[in-house]
Amino acid sequence: MNATESFLRRDPGTAAEPLAAPLVALHDVHLRFGDNAVLNGIDVEVRRGEAVTIIGPSGSGKSTILRCITGLLRPQRGKIRVDDTAVETLHSEDELIALRKRVGFVFQQYNLFPHLTVLENLVIAPTRVVGRARAEAEPEAHELLARVRLSGKANAYPGELSGGQQQRVAIARALAMRPELILFDEVTSALDPETVGEVLTVIRELVEDGMTCVLVTHEMRFAAEISDHIYFTEAGRIVEHGPPEQIFGNPVHERTRAFLRRALGAIPRLPAGFDAAFASTPSPLSADGVPQ
Repeated sequence: MNATESFLRRDPGTAAEPLAAPLVALHDVHLRFGDNAVLNGIDVEVRRGEAVTIIGPSGSGKSTILRCITGLLRPQRGKIRVDDTAVETLHSEDELIALRKRVGFVFQQYNLFPHLTVLENLVIAPTRVVGRARAEAEPEAHELLARVRLSGKANAYPGELSGGQQQRVAIARALAMRPELILFDEVTSALDPETVGEVLTVIRELVEDGMTCVLVTHEMRFAAEISDHIYFTEAGRIVEHGPPEQIFGNPVHERTRAFLRRALGAIPRLPAGFDAAFASTPSPLSADGVPQ
């Protein structure tokens, strides 16, 4: 194993069984808005227990993929499955609600109810949508707030919290529905740099606990660390995909190399060992940023 693989490889005990059937599968998905082709034949698979990250330039279709998984957007062509549910066949509101009970979605904007306390934000969906008793939902909400390190904020209102705290409440709210997987859509892009780390720490712990996650992010360092599989998108297509040691250490396509040179160059300090790994390993990403 070379230095790059050693740094990037997660504990194999945390990865999903390689031959397990995918929990999420998109096949040949096409989506257009008028004359604008947003997705052009997307194929993505996510197995239970995996962390899968979608990277790529703005406007490449990353967030659209997440919205198609939950039925928020309906493609003109292709198949989307979440476990045994064919998402493209769902039409009624009841069917879509049933799907979204199983799939948590954390958006770039926190979307908390500003007139409700943090605790009420967490219990409203489990009690009103799922029909869980408040006596069950409220203690669980307190447990989730402790998990995201916000135990003392149950009675606060969203406007009294920092951006990072609000995003952690949003993650706890998604977990309150006991989802099978969670989708994270650029959840740190609206945050102050000082609060990004606290949100990423919570996501990292969810991944380590085996939660199935699909992330869209520009945090390349974080993607390399926590992902089982990386998809790189460009103009609505999957240009390249593979384990992080391949995508970050030895990408095949020049477009992937160019994107990563810019993205990694935007990170002022990489983790210990990351620079050395790339410098000592034959790779398109040399120490001076020039393709090999």
